[in-house]
Amino acid sequence: MEKYLSFDDIKKSLENGETDCKAIVNYYLQNIQTKAHLNAFVEVYRDSALEQAAKVDEKITSGKAGKLAGMVVGIKDVLVYKDHEFNASSNILKGFKSQFTATAIQRLIDEDAIIIGRLNCDEFGMGSSNENTCHGRVLNAADESRVPGGSSGGSAVAVQANMCTVSLGTDTGGSVRQPAAFTGLVGTKPTYSRVSRWGLIAYASSFDTIGIFSRNVRDSALVMEVMAGPDNFDSTASKKPVPHYSELLHFGKRAKVAYLTETIESAALQPEIKANTLAVIDKLKQEGHQVEEVHFPLLKYVLPTYYILTTAEASSNLSRYDGVKYGYRSPNSHNLESMYKKTRTEGFGEEVKRRIMLGTFVLSASYHDAYFTKAQRVRRLIKEFTEELLNKFDYILMPTTPSTAFKFGEHSNDPVAMYLEDLFTVQASVSGVPALSLPNGTDNQGLPIGIQVMANSFKEAELYAFGNYLMELNSN
Repeated sequence: MEKYLSFDDIKKSLENGETDCKAIVNYYLQNIQTKAHLNAFVEVYRDSALEQAAKVDEKITSGKAGKLAGMVVGIKDVLVYKDHEFNASSNILKGFKSQFTATAIQRLIDEDAIIIGRLNCDEFGMGSSNENTCHGRVLNAADESRVPGGSSGGSAVAVQANMCTVSLGTDTGGSVRQPAAFTGLVGTKPTYSRVSRWGLIAYASSFDTIGIFSRNVRDSALVMEVMAGPDNFDSTASKKPVPHYSELLHFGKRAKVAYLTETIESAALQPEIKANTLAVIDKLKQEGHQVEEVHFPLLKYVLPTYYILTTAEASSNLSRYDGVKYGYRSPNSHNLESMYKKTRTEGFGEEVKRRIMLGTFVLSASYHDAYFTKAQRVRRLIKEFTEELLNKFDYILMPTTPSTAFKFGEHSNDPVAMYLEDLFTVQASVSGVPALSLPNGTDNQGLPIGIQVMANSFKEAELYAFGNYLMELNSN
């Protein structure tokens, strides 16, 4: 029988004197070892985690422990942690050790969370299946022949298989919400700028957010209230005050909810996902909430807009990996030009190279206005439409993904089919609004299904409360 399925379980065990932090860490370490074949962890910080645990035990004894004492956290391999290696699951950064800690991680440590290791992901966060990684693919614990989703697949499986209490992922276009749906977890993408990006290896800077995987809404809310807030190291981080999300989970009003025709009627939507989504809509109506169908005519433009802009930003961000300053340098080069070319050719994986090439193309002088500038204009239209909708309604409800977890290799030779896995998640990313993926039953093969809720910018408190309500409604 699995223990510690929520942070409340851990706190009760600590308060009752049934366990201590070292024992909790050892429990997770044992699970990691037993389930190593899932390949969720790139590296386990056994020694430093036990050392942290001992310090937290002393703080608990002296009554000085922080609000996350006993929480064990895994971190995606694109977030830096001082004196620990990270490489964004790419050969081009193999062996690189960080000289500082990401703000989001440091804030968790300051509240006595324990960092247990770094987690496998698609290279530089580029992918929807966790197959694009130099560390080998991650297996979905629900069905090991299927992908866990991506790019934060390792982060999802670590929580799914109870190898840590919560984990951090990153969400650029759905990379927390999609794997959360594939693994039956709660996946949170905050408002863009709500959480500092300092120490996050950039993929697309105007889209990237740090998100959370958890088994319930309360754990995610608690982690978010600790991580979020202004940061002197990140000028894009919002200075808005951070509510105590975990204390605001009661939902006691009649909500106005919109659902988008184009998502429910999409030809790509799996029948069981459609049925489960409609069932939630019916339950909300029965509970007296105002639920309305709304047309979203821009849906077909969301994915092209997202991929044009993110590949352009990736092309720029990844230019720093050239073999000069840090990371991999090709031993086969004979002059400066060949060093640049061979280092990047040998160091980057196929998907990363594909996106760099696409981004370089849309930024080129001949095509900049035809693609990049036009995509920026369409992004503005999508953002305005979404915000206008969220000014009329409290929430937008839709499936998280068009399908449940697909088999390994199913989309490997068809990049467009792989990109379509992000069909329902990119709207929140393009618009910058917060979104939550929640477990919503299973399909006829027992594979998890997710349902997604979006709210207006900086409305995480309302989003968490409604998400918590939906999980309670689904459990009845």
